[in-house]
Amino acid sequence: MDESRFDRGMKKLLEVDGEGGERVMQSLKDIAPDLATFIVEFAFGDIYSRKGLSLRERELITTSSLLTAGGCEPQLEVHINGALNVGISPEELVEAFLQCIPYTGFPRALNAIFLAKKVFARRGLHIQATAERGNSRPNSEGCRNAPVDGETPLCSAP
Repeated sequence: MDESRFDRGMKKLLEVDGEGGERVMQSLKDIAPDLATFIVEFAFGDIYSRKGLSLRERELITTSSLLTAGGCEPQLEVHINGALNVGISPEELVEAFLQCIPYTGFPRALNAIFLAKKVFARRGLHIQATAERGNSRPNSEGCRNAPVDGETPLCSAP
């Protein structure tokens, strides 16, 4: 017998979000149990269970999308945990959030970074913060003098 959408969705929800996903579902039972069912069946039973992307890729997309949408911090917190659960490193999450800055702005990226910091601390995770500086940044004339990853210089300056 085929697995139902709900059963398939619960299996995927627990795989990704674990206790956090269960808490969300439980919190909806007394006010909107159908919403919990929709989340389980559609989001996790239909979408997360599709072939074509790994759970890591799906969670990286999900966390980036929640950052971009803004105002979704409770859901972003659940999915930061989910991303860590499926093998995305704290460093990868931070880098993904930085990647969103040109498209969504600093405030949303800051919200995500501070939320990630809270989740990492709660889970006892630490990252080595680095500031990437150097040859890939334009000089005061807007030129990049030193080659980057084998590129030729963009301008020649003394």
